Amino acid sequence: MTKPLGRQVALVAGATRAAGRGIAIELAAAGAKVYCTGRSTRGAPATPGRPETIEETAEMITAAGGAAVAIRVDHQVDAEVAALGERIRADEGRLDVLVNDVWGGDSAIDWGAKFWTLDIAAARAAWSTRRS
Repeated sequence: MTKPLGRQVALVAGATRAAGRGIAIELAAAGAKVYCTGRSTRGAPATPGRPETIEETAEMITAAGGAAVAIRVDHQVDAEVAALGERIRADEGRLDVLVNDVWGGDSAIDWGAKFWTLDIAAARAAWSTRRS
């Protein structure tokens, strides 16, 4: 069976959990080699109470027969993003698919509350840009 993304190189920024993890898994199922990035790694979770890691995502992909590479990157740190780009360029020579699913606002959101009761200032803070 021919896979539509065979021999393609994909980067999923924010592949640790939820939609990012699902997208990474499906890109690999379609034949792409997927670079899974995020801040949470084994022994160094970035979000309290969230145990998922980029290594787990990559392992799910390889267990299903796909190709994946887990790389810890804080996408708010320009030097780390630049190093990621250089790594992919050195390893693959190109990038065919880019998915941006980064999120760092868990601490600003009350996940148990109805969205219309949330403090809008806290929600805005979750989407503000921080530069390192």
